[in-house]
Amino acid sequence: MRIGTQISYAGGFAESVADIVELEKAGLDIIFVPEAYSFDAVSQLGYVAAKTERVEIASGILQIYTRTPTLTAMTAAGLDFVSNGRFTLGLGASGPQVIEGFHGVKYDAPIGRTREIIDICRQVWRREKVVHSGKYYDIPLPAEQGTGLGKPLKLINHPLRERIPILLAAIGPKNVALTAELAEGWQPIFFHPERAADVWGESLAEGKAKRDPALGELDTYIGAALAIGEDVDHLLDQTRAQLALYIGGMGARGKNFYNDLAVRYGYADAAKEIQDLYLDGKKDAAAAAVPLDLLKAISLVGPAGYLKERLAAFAEAGATTLVVSPLQPGREGRVAAVSQLRELIG
Repeated sequence: MRIGTQISYAGGFAESVADIVELEKAGLDIIFVPEAYSFDAVSQLGYVAAKTERVEIASGILQIYTRTPTLTAMTAAGLDFVSNGRFTLGLGASGPQVIEGFHGVKYDAPIGRTREIIDICRQVWRREKVVHSGKYYDIPLPAEQGTGLGKPLKLINHPLRERIPILLAAIGPKNVALTAELAEGWQPIFFHPERAADVWGESLAEGKAKRDPALGELDTYIGAALAIGEDVDHLLDQTRAQLALYIGGMGARGKNFYNDLAVRYGYADAAKEIQDLYLDGKKDAAAAAVPLDLLKAISLVGPAGYLKERLAAFAEAGATTLVVSPLQPGREGRVAAVSQLRELIG
């Protein structure tokens, strides 16, 4: 099982990169750089690539609506080149609040668009003349829609790899099935190992039944808070605000994918309470309403013996990479936590 982590959305980038340099020495395998509506991820990924030697770098995630498919492919090839083949293209739909509210682009057809984007990216990386006629993208642009001068082109440069790994952030049934069919990696959110099969098992089986064997096994990237020790349970409170934000505030009532996930996990009453409190502006109360057993199930917080049991549960549920968020303060604490986790995994 591999170990990854993620840079914060907001601030502290230089400090985070300094952390990564030390975490790389401690056995970190992959670093994710998010985007949301922060600084762009691409410039930061290039900087991380220059400052590291071995650790893989990944976008976590680039939103499918904010770049043309060919620009996404060009960007991935460029990042793979400057990192000497260490890049993974993390893609996702984000949500209407960000896509329509910040970018001013219509949020529609995330599954259909993702399927077409993957096809276009892989054409670009194989240095084929890109020709795609789909429901959402036409390349070249049909003559009647433009000047009529467009013609199929292939990437000028030679990518290091003709198949850069694609990872999809997905939690909805159809999106998860698409991921299992077409992507090298899957990144769900708030992964509850004991309940994951009930929520996603059918979708994963549906997608894997159509999967090209050349893609290999699906890598599953699980996010988890991390703290190892005899007296660390109180650190779980640090994770409450994030869950309350996602379950309560990432979308309107009836249109919140993360709230839907909490309901599918069996926390319908708590999900409603968290959302009601959050949308009423009572964010602290919403955080306090997040069930402790949910926090514990999706985290790696506790003594080493307990964590070994949790690691076995995550592995049994299909996790191949743990994207951890160390809760101990300071660089030494974060590096020590990753080192200890590496020892536990073996």
